Amino acid sequence: MGTFLGVYTPTILTILGVIMYMRFGWVIGNLGLSEAIIVVIIANSITLITTLSFSSMATNMKVGVGGAYFIISRSLGLGIGAAIGIPLFLSQAVSITLYSFGLAESLRIVWPAIPLDIACVVIIFAVSLISLYGAKFALKTQIPLLFLVGLSLAALTAGVFIFKRPEFYSVAEITQNVGFWTGFAVFFPAVTGVMAGLSLSGDLKNPGRSIPLGSISATLTGFIVYLIIPALLSMAASSDELKADYLIWLKIAPFGTLLILPGLWGAILSSAVGSVLGAPRTLQAIIRDQLPNQKLRSAISGIAGSRGSLLLTAMIALAFVFLGDLNAVAQVVTMFFLTVYGTMNIVTGLETLSGDPSWRPRLRVPWWLNIVCGLACLWVMFLINPIAGAIAIAIEFLLWLIFARREQRATWGDARRGLYEAVLRWVLIRLSRRPMSARNWRPHVLAFVDDPRKRLDIIKFSSWFSQNRGVVTVCELVVGDLLREDIDVQARLDSINDLLLLEDLSLFAEVDVVENVVDGIVDVSQANGIAGFSSNTIVLGWPKDHKRMAEFLVIARRLESLKKSVVIGRINPQHIFPTRKSARQIHVWWGGLKQNGDLMLLLAYLLTRNPEWRNAELKILCAASNDFAKQNTSLYIDSMLKEIRIKAECHAFVKEADISMSELIHSHSKEADVVFLGLGFPEPGDELDYVERMENLAGDLQVVFFVKNSSLFVGQLMKSEQLDTE
Repeated sequence: MGTFLGVYTPTILTILGVIMYMRFGWVIGNLGLSEAIIVVIIANSITLITTLSFSSMATNMKVGVGGAYFIISRSLGLGIGAAIGIPLFLSQAVSITLYSFGLAESLRIVWPAIPLDIACVVIIFAVSLISLYGAKFALKTQIPLLFLVGLSLAALTAGVFIFKRPEFYSVAEITQNVGFWTGFAVFFPAVTGVMAGLSLSGDLKNPGRSIPLGSISATLTGFIVYLIIPALLSMAASSDELKADYLIWLKIAPFGTLLILPGLWGAILSSAVGSVLGAPRTLQAIIRDQLPNQKLRSAISGIAGSRGSLLLTAMIALAFVFLGDLNAVAQVVTMFFLTVYGTMNIVTGLETLSGDPSWRPRLRVPWWLNIVCGLACLWVMFLINPIAGAIAIAIEFLLWLIFARREQRATWGDARRGLYEAVLRWVLIRLSRRPMSARNWRPHVLAFVDDPRKRLDIIKFSSWFSQNRGVVTVCELVVGDLLREDIDVQARLDSINDLLLLEDLSLFAEVDVVENVVDGIVDVSQANGIAGFSSNTIVLGWPKDHKRMAEFLVIARRLESLKKSVVIGRINPQHIFPTRKSARQIHVWWGGLKQNGDLMLLLAYLLTRNPEWRNAELKILCAASNDFAKQNTSLYIDSMLKEIRIKAECHAFVKEADISMSELIHSHSKEADVVFLGLGFPEPGDELDYVERMENLAGDLQVVFFVKNSSLFVGQLMKSEQLDTE
């Protein structure tokens, strides 16, 4: 279909509807001409900006079946798309009932005894049968309806300027004037039909051209008509007469019953046809997106098809006929439509803010205007009915919670990623300009693993060390040659991401192919990060080969020059979550000479802040050479713990000369769940001897971490905040 038949006709007929005929005069009578004009300007400004917003989207993408749902789901994801789309479909279906009731009630003007329920059912069947023959046939039936609406407007104009003003009946009692915003709330639904053409996007020959041209033209036409009618009605009738008679048009226009009522009926009937055309298409789009399984989609192909979705729409409309009073339902329906308009404006604003190179619409709108209009839609919702607005938002939020996890299946990009990247760029630029201090330091962990599934213990501890405050990257290091070997990096990356998702770990995954382990770890550690926001703590697992451990010591020495700390962990997996009656214990062996203690204490403290370790007992152990050193160490550590506000127990003791350090550690920490030990650097060539010492120190300990603090703030991480500006 083209612009006029597919967009302009259904849109203008929905705008010039029952409110114009039966409530606009009442609004003018209560507010007066000047305030009524202001109401028209504010309401039409909101809908005009909304029209510009979805028109802008339509010129940037090929809009498929589903109209507003299609645009929202492709911009904000399937979760939000379904949360908005399902209420939109139900609102479109229930709107058929509302318009049918309106038409049935207006028929009582000429047939007072007509049964409303039966008339409403007949009207629903009639419009459903019309749409059954296709959208083009249904919209062609609106051409004569458009003519009847135009004829009624001409009759009203003639009644004001050509024919003599009739003698109206005297008004015995006039209701009290309503306020400005009450009048606004009554009028606003009159201009909320701007997406009628958008709903038929899948039936348009050229949506990118027809949607903007037809929708904007119809919106402007409606705007002009709604600016003219207040002047005509004010000239033809007094305020009391306008307030007292909802059908004042019949008395102003010549041959009012013959010329006005067909226009009123045509406007209501065309709105019902528009809804019965739009609702099935919205439903088809939702089913297609939310049911990726071909077998499941085929099983309900009856619903997914055009006739099946039309039948379901008609059944919903008929079901609401028997609910009786639809006033409350009508208000919630209006709220759902307004959330669609508001979301559409916000989507367009976010697309502009994201700065994506793919955002190249032929029609551009300032982003701030989109956002303001989106918030205005929310404001109008609560202006009309706060309770109905809150119910609509609550329903959509619950639907989003249900469908949010399904949106990961979407293969298309959306506005959110572009927006996140724009915000991230803004933050990184400002972050790079802020000086780093000990107060702001936090562990950004880069954990190297050869097999993520076998090294899940190291990955979990890396996550616990960050305590959801730092960035943790899991890197699978593959030794090989990308050019000569068939290494599927993407498959490995997907496997890690699936594992992290299964374990509910909010970490980043990375796969790097390197020529050798030593240079590879150093190179990846240097490259990891962006704009001063890079990893500062490297976590390595415990290799079985002593030569590989010796290489890790060489790596740690290199990383020290890059100001990156190294943590080497040996973990018995069955002791990550030990079953024990008493609280878990975390031991930090404080030496002081290598200045590793502050980082060990910080990592231990962060470990206790995780739910799995929340009630763990933190103990600092220190072996002194004599009583004097023991006393000084105890005073220092107790004072430090008080200043830095970490709850821990300090246990200092004198080391006996005939007991080795390994024996001492095992005697005090054999029951500890986690033990932190300092890591030093052996002389070049002595790495294997140092590895033997590390093996002896680790012994049978359940979980042990050797920590080398090489950060920018060695010895300062746990100091109290400096109040002196110098």
